[in-house]
Amino acid sequence: MSTLNPADILAQALPYIRKFHGKTLVIKYGGNAMTDPLLQQAFAEDVVLLKLVGMNPVVVHGGGPQIETALKRLGKTGEFVQGMRVTDAETMEVVEWVLGGEVQQDIVGLINQAGGKAVGLTGRDGAMIRAQKLVLHDSQDPNKEYDVGQVGDIVSIDPSVVKALQDDAFIPVISPIGYGENNESYNINADVVAAKLATVLQAEKLLMLTNIPGVLDKQGQLLPELTPRRIDELVADGTISGGMLPKISGALDAAKSGVNAVHIIDGRVPHAMLLEILTEQAFGTMIRSH
Repeated sequence: MSTLNPADILAQALPYIRKFHGKTLVIKYGGNAMTDPLLQQAFAEDVVLLKLVGMNPVVVHGGGPQIETALKRLGKTGEFVQGMRVTDAETMEVVEWVLGGEVQQDIVGLINQAGGKAVGLTGRDGAMIRAQKLVLHDSQDPNKEYDVGQVGDIVSIDPSVVKALQDDAFIPVISPIGYGENNESYNINADVVAAKLATVLQAEKLLMLTNIPGVLDKQGQLLPELTPRRIDELVADGTISGGMLPKISGALDAAKSGVNAVHIIDGRVPHAMLLEILTEQAFGTMIRSH
């Protein structure tokens, strides 16, 4: 944790507050930070503080553990292929009421309690996230396809509802659910939604909270910076796999598409997000576009 005293941290924060004033920050909220009450409160306070000092935070949340709990109550077991949840029609219903209801409203409530004005949205609101069925190819054999049900691939994002809320001093909290051309619902990976939204909004930063210190090498050492070439190597040798695959590929796409900085940070450290944005200290892994 930080060795600086509070006055040093505040003095350090000033140039960053100036630099990022009026800029959009897209935050993917997930992992322990979503389930530990103290970390939940710290996260909500961080988001409110960023808004109060003139930045525009946009929260995109996951909810894997909460979906698992709800499915177990119904006697269903979650199934994953290459980090993607297999989503049949019944599972999709559960995903919608857990993400768009319970989880989203918990986050909205926490931010409001901390003094912010949060508004919950799904991709249906304001016709924000158009999606189609994801065609998932095997990572080893591109000719092999998996049917993962109502898992969505983003066709387009219309950010006008997010921009309207931001301009009105609200903090958007977005559930990663899209809609198809026949009004069907799609479960979309939250990392992918956050990365695409950051690109469309031309965000200053994309911050992804995880349950690990950042991207680790085979020896468990933190990799503070990653380039596209290094990412390819780590995917090829299996260092990056499973749920980290969509996170990293989304982060890389965002970095290549004009998002100035992409950070994968440890959501288990209280206020890690604030320290990442407002001080010289780095928490986690930064992904560069070149």
